[in-house]
Amino acid sequence: MTEVKPEDVEALVEIFDQSDWSELRIASSNFQLYLSKDAAQRDRHRGIASAPAAAAVSPQRAAGSLSVQHTTAASPHAAAAAEAAIPDGLQAVRAPSLGTFYLAPKPGAAPFVTVGQRVEPETEICIIEVMKLFTAVRAGVRGVVRRILVADAQMVEFDQPLILIEPAD
Repeated sequence: MTEVKPEDVEALVEIFDQSDWSELRIASSNFQLYLSKDAAQRDRHRGIASAPAAAAVSPQRAAGSLSVQHTTAASPHAAAAAEAAIPDGLQAVRAPSLGTFYLAPKPGAAPFVTVGQRVEPETEICIIEVMKLFTAVRAGVRGVVRRILVADAQMVEFDQPLILIEPAD
């Protein structure tokens, strides 16, 4: 297996930015790259319609924001179990990409959120780091944090439930 280097991804993004393409998908057994110049398509691809997240931090790439996912052979039963574990009345905030989940902006800092804390749709609740790019994950709903499902600095999969929020009426 060949490691995908950040400079390879940057080269692909550069080619995409200079093209007249509206979308680009590249997939192999351990790597996926999805680029779109349409924000709605990117959000649908990420599966975050109900839990918006900021685009990966890369100032040069605002126009054609990118979603990079390294995939592993995950069991379909694990995904079904994660879905079944979300109690009625709670909304899951999901990982916008595969990466490392961080509950605080840096080691030793206070966490973005704690159980019992009230949040607004734009409240930053965690960050996901992949290939040195950090994605701020926002609550996407007004409510109260009821459960944090992932340990700090743990690897997470794309679309994995991270935090459960009880929406406010």
